Amino acid sequence: MSTSTIALGKKRAPVRPARILLHVFLAGAALAWLAPLLWALYSAMRPYAETSEKGYVSWPDTLNFDNFTNAFTQSDMSHYFVNTLIIAVPAVLLTLFLSSMVAFCVSRFDFRLNLALLLVFTAGNLLPQQVIITPLYRMYLLIDVPGITMSGKLYDSALGLVLIHVAFQSGFCAFVLSNYMRTLPHELTEAALVDGASAWRQYWQIVLPLCRPAMAALATLLSIWIYNDFFWALVLISTGENMPITSALNNLNGAYFTDPNLVAAGALLTAIPTLIVYFVLQRQFVSGLTLGANKG
Repeated sequence: MSTSTIALGKKRAPVRPARILLHVFLAGAALAWLAPLLWALYSAMRPYAETSEKGYVSWPDTLNFDNFTNAFTQSDMSHYFVNTLIIAVPAVLLTLFLSSMVAFCVSRFDFRLNLALLLVFTAGNLLPQQVIITPLYRMYLLIDVPGITMSGKLYDSALGLVLIHVAFQSGFCAFVLSNYMRTLPHELTEAALVDGASAWRQYWQIVLPLCRPAMAALATLLSIWIYNDFFWALVLISTGENMPITSALNNLNGAYFTDPNLVAAGALLTAIPTLIVYFVLQRQFVSGLTLGANKG
């Protein structure tokens, strides 16, 4: 008897009601998460004159991309995209580099303050940002960096935002990477040590390449978090031209009138880079979240 005959002869397993309910719940949850995004897209493609006349809950007469074009030009979005790249790219690279070195130290070497050092880095994430904003603001005003920033101060500069992002995100990354590095066999670094490899060579040529999935997952998260930051840019940047893309949406608000359809279009445009980062690193992101759990 052929395999196809055997497959046809088998009875299909009955669909359980619990599985149907699960799929209904997942479909409902997906629609609930997508509903605000779809509604923003629907509003952004309608002229404000039409929505003000008929209301937002109405059948559209005109759907176009004029609001997206106007939002991009009126807010000078290309300039703020460049500002965001100047902040986000160095911040992500520095955070991953420094946190990976801390993770390597606490995961591959045994010393008395091993756990305490990791706790110090991790505890930094438990401190609310609003608690330190006043002393941090005054400190940024007092620190002089002549020749490095336009203002000559750490305040109102891209460097200041890069440093605060690195400081706040390094603890979480060090914690994740240290747990991931603990799953790697110690025999790898022990064999390298016998062959005369220094600690830097063990870190750079042996351990770090094996952490690419975890690094890619963290790079995705960091890119999204730093890109979407609004609080630090609002407090530590005073010049409008130096602000990142999240602050560029303020340029779409008029003194006496605000077009909500135009703001919705601008908000959707600012979300495009984060979607690109996620889809480009999607495979590495998923593997970085699951690979460490499969190692024993």
